[in-house]
Amino acid sequence: MILLALLSLGIWIYLIAAHGAFWLSRPELAPVPRAPGPPVDIVVPARDEEATIGAVVASLLAQDYAGSFTVTVVDDNSTDRTAERAGAAPSLGIVRGAPKPEGWVGKMWALEQGAARGTAPLILFTDADIVHEPRHLSTLVAHLQGSRLDMASEMVRLNCVSLAERALVPAFVYFFQMLYPFRRANDPRSNTAAAAGGTILIRRGALERIGGVHAIREALIDDVSLARAVKRSGGSIFIGHSTLAVSIRPYPAFADIWRMIARTAFTQLRYSAWLLLGTVLGLSLVWLVPPVAALTGSGAVRACGVAACVLAASSYLPTLARYRRSYLWSLALPLIALFYMAATVGSAADHWRGAGARWKSRSYREPV
Repeated sequence: MILLALLSLGIWIYLIAAHGAFWLSRPELAPVPRAPGPPVDIVVPARDEEATIGAVVASLLAQDYAGSFTVTVVDDNSTDRTAERAGAAPSLGIVRGAPKPEGWVGKMWALEQGAARGTAPLILFTDADIVHEPRHLSTLVAHLQGSRLDMASEMVRLNCVSLAERALVPAFVYFFQMLYPFRRANDPRSNTAAAAGGTILIRRGALERIGGVHAIREALIDDVSLARAVKRSGGSIFIGHSTLAVSIRPYPAFADIWRMIARTAFTQLRYSAWLLLGTVLGLSLVWLVPPVAALTGSGAVRACGVAACVLAASSYLPTLARYRRSYLWSLALPLIALFYMAATVGSAADHWRGAGARWKSRSYREPV
């Protein structure tokens, strides 16, 4: 046990000191005033989003942006009244999506159709559950242009109202930062690449350079796949946190968040049983060994466990502050991590029994 406790503590010292400062929950774009900018095509893929699409489109049409922009909602064969609820405006286009071709993920096919309708040098891909403050587009464009980036994306503020959301949503952001440290993703010398699919502003030239949306047509984890493709092509990317955009998609129950995690968790592990096993063992070492050592060990074992627990809990505080949650939630982090581990194993079980990833009444059974 002393070896496990020492190893766990060593991992936490590395994570805090040398893992891209992921725990700081930065960077964050500061809002900028209205300023001239190039034309932007805004593309919103939407499937069965009648509950949110009206507010989303209204927020996009109200952008305080000095340049020209258009909004295109691609109705991805919805079974509800998504297209009707999107509204009408001179700068708004509603595209009734063509049937999804074989080999395409639904969202990617919708983005392909939306991007093909415009010619603006910048494209903003944004989800149909993201509401934007009026300064958001100006802020994104100013950062992209000022930093000479090819792509900029933000982790928008996620819905955090229900008990399940308050318990698990800040941890989702925290674990994403741990998996893809933003500082490393933003460093052109690092191989780490990441994006958050809620808002992605990309130069049309950069998208064309990687082969367009077609290049990631099979990607279930489309945002990270796009970031990797852009960075591998020599492009510069940025990912940060947003104070100007919020997701209004609710996750009222723990089961809803379980399904959200399980949808792509095994995809992230490339459908590998060995990677799953290694992930479970690694996460157990990081999250379960410290509290077990602190509560059941003695002497050096307990000291290592307590030290690792203190580092883990402390690393969660900036994310809790971002979501205005009590710091006491940091004490529950091992149990929260256990939930995410179980959902990852559940994702693998779904795949092995043939259920595959499922989203918006579509099932993706084959590895992509």
